[in-house]
This record gives sequence, structure tokens and C-alpha cells, in this order.
Amino acid sequence: MYKLIAIDIDDTLINDDKEVTPATQTALEQAVAAGVVVTLATGRAYASAQAIARQTGLNVPIITYQGALVKNLMDEKVLYERYVPQDAVRKLFNYCVEHNLHLQTYIDDKLYAREENQKLVDYATLNGTKYYIEPDWEKLVPQKTPKMLIIDDPDFLDELAPILRGLLGDSVHITKSKPHFLEIMHHEGTKGLALEFLAAHFGCELSETIAVGDSWNDHEMLEAAGLGVAMANAIPALKDIADFVTLSNNEDGVKYAIDKFILQTAQ
Repeated sequence: MYKLIAIDIDDTLINDDKEVTPATQTALEQAVAAGVVVTLATGRAYASAQAIARQTGLNVPIITYQGALVKNLMDEKVLYERYVPQDAVRKLFNYCVEHNLHLQTYIDDKLYAREENQKLVDYATLNGTKYYIEPDWEKLVPQKTPKMLIIDDPDFLDELAPILRGLLGDSVHITKSKPHFLEIMHHEGTKGLALEFLAAHFGCELSETIAVGDSWNDHEMLEAAGLGVAMANAIPALKDIADFVTLSNNEDGVKYAIDKFILQTAQ
């Protein structure tokens, strides 16, 4: 019997129209009614994620910033937080300024960048996020950040990731949430570790958890969970490690997984 299900938001819970369909919404409610803890696990900022969580009627802690922040929806109490180490923040800013890369950082759940450009505008539009410009990046370095993000061409980011791992060392976790988003967190800021934390918080075993996702930033969570579910629209590498591949995000894949493994109504 599964007791907790953690669901990614983008391209997983929501369809390409950025909506939770009525059918999926009903499945979430039925899972909660069956006594299962339903939570979200996303790379998004808390402010962006909690809007979707509230819309779906959830009232539990949610996993945000790839696992760097776990926060209650009801009283907004922080249960788990990990910030990018200061030394890594400075090195990353230096590198991105020197190589003219677009770097964003989150401080107090607000999105900051050094300059306004199309990458920033498109990102903010995609996530419904307000942004702030701070040309003097030295002011941003000492402030705590759960996540930093570089936006660029997917192939370039694939080449950049190992360079940054060499530069920043083991203190950080580097992953991709979308092909053109390279995200940098504290090394314990992963959805997998956040899922472990939440399972312990709710007193259930990892074997009693389900994780559902579509991107490589979900792989730690799928590997940690008792049942790892990849969407039909997931990247091939995630499908390879998943225990089950459900329907796509446009075919209520989350509902299908809940019906099959929690409600046991799907064939």
C-alpha cells in the first residue's frame, strides 16, 4: 500500500496548456480521500509552486527548488532548506560574468538577474514569476539562494555542466529541469533527498512512496521512491530507470498512475 506520492509539476502534473485537468484533479482528491499524502516536487520557486498546489487543494509540505526547500502550505513553515554554498555562488557569478552567460538567482523567493533580456522575460512568463534586476551582482553574492539557473542552448549546457562541476566541486548539485535550463543547488538539494525527508516526516517507508516525473532532475526521486513513474513524454533516460511508464501529461498520465497504483481501478 502506497502512503505518499510526489508529483513533478511541469510536463507532468500540468498539460501543455499549463493546466491541471478536471480528471487529474479528481484523481488527486480521491488519493487524498484514500489517506495518501499527495505532494508536489518541483524545480520551481515556492511562490510559483504553491499557487498550483493551492489550486489543486493540497495542504501538505511541498518540495521546491529541486528539493532545496520543503515548506508547509498551511503555515508556510520551512521544514528543510539547503542553500548554495557561498563560495560556489561567488565562483558561479564570476564565471558567468566573465563568459557573458545568463545567470538567474532566487533570493527570498524572488527572481534576480543582472540584466533584462529575452531569456529572463521568457522564463518569467513561463513560470508566472516577477523578476528584479540588480546590475551590481556583488550585492547578490552574500545573500542566501536555494537555486541558481543558467539558460542557454541545450548542447552548450551539456558541455558546460562538467566544467562547472570541476569549478564548483562536490558542494553543489547540478541538473537540468528542461533542455535549456541548467540548475545549481546545494549538493543535498535534490528531489530524492527531499522525498526521503518527507517520507520520514510522515512516518512512512520509502518503499511506500511513489514519485512521478518527466525530466532528468526527477531521476533521484524516481530512484529513491518505492515506485518510480515516468511520463510517456519523459526523456528516454528517465524512462530507462523508471519502474513504470504512464500516459503523457496531455493524456492525464498522473491520473492513470493514481488509478493504477493507489485506487487500483485502472487496468
